[in-house]
Amino acid sequence: MSENRTPFFVGYLSAPKGLRSFLLVSIVSMLLFFAGVGWLLATTQPDPGSAGFLPGRQTLIGVLENKPYPMLHVTEGSNRISTGTTVLLSGGGKRGVQSRGKDLEGAVVRISGQALARGDLQMIQLRGGMQGLADMSDTEAPGIDVEDLGKWRLQGEICDGKCLAGAMRPGTGLAHKACANLCLTGGVPPVFVSSQPVEGSEFLLVGNANGEPLTEQLLDYTALFVEAEGRIERRGSLLVFLMDPTTVRPLP
Repeated sequence: MSENRTPFFVGYLSAPKGLRSFLLVSIVSMLLFFAGVGWLLATTQPDPGSAGFLPGRQTLIGVLENKPYPMLHVTEGSNRISTGTTVLLSGGGKRGVQSRGKDLEGAVVRISGQALARGDLQMIQLRGGMQGLADMSDTEAPGIDVEDLGKWRLQGEICDGKCLAGAMRPGTGLAHKACANLCLTGGVPPVFVSSQPVEGSEFLLVGNANGEPLTEQLLDYTALFVEAEGRIERRGSLLVFLMDPTTVRPLP
């Protein structure tokens, strides 16, 4: 009389022959399932676009403008950043560089650091000390072209300019908001990402109506789709949104 035994798996013993095919199919199915879930999650995330740190250290000469946030109007470019470009400036980590150039407003300076870029938004993360920002005020500073483009109502998102330019991948939700607010509180320039291009650009540096820094009033509105009103100026090659913070409101 033959005995019909059902295969039984014991962890410290080899798998019974009757279960090996089942285990193999189960393992392969689970691997394919989790790979599919990972692919699906990746494809549903917003495209970060082409952005990040550019290879090689950049050394530039130009006119420093500190308000609303530090920027350099380049008069002598590099192999990656051309003369006539206006670049935003930041320090290492989540810090701005307002204190480093406060006495050099309108002067010619030499800067050195790592470049970040997303589209026409460009930023230099300055090196430390005099190697990062050096006074060349004995050189005559050329004038900076400023064009008033009038009053606008824009829709879009308020971000910190450094992570947006490629220091980190753009995100969504609470973590994105917390990261952006830490950068803005540290002095990193805020940037308005317009849902529709303005004069050919979707990235605008943000200041208040008087051309001064605007940080605290923005913290409740970062990482949200918002509407805001204000004047827009073109300073060098950069657009500046002189925002009225009382007009900012979240949109559905």
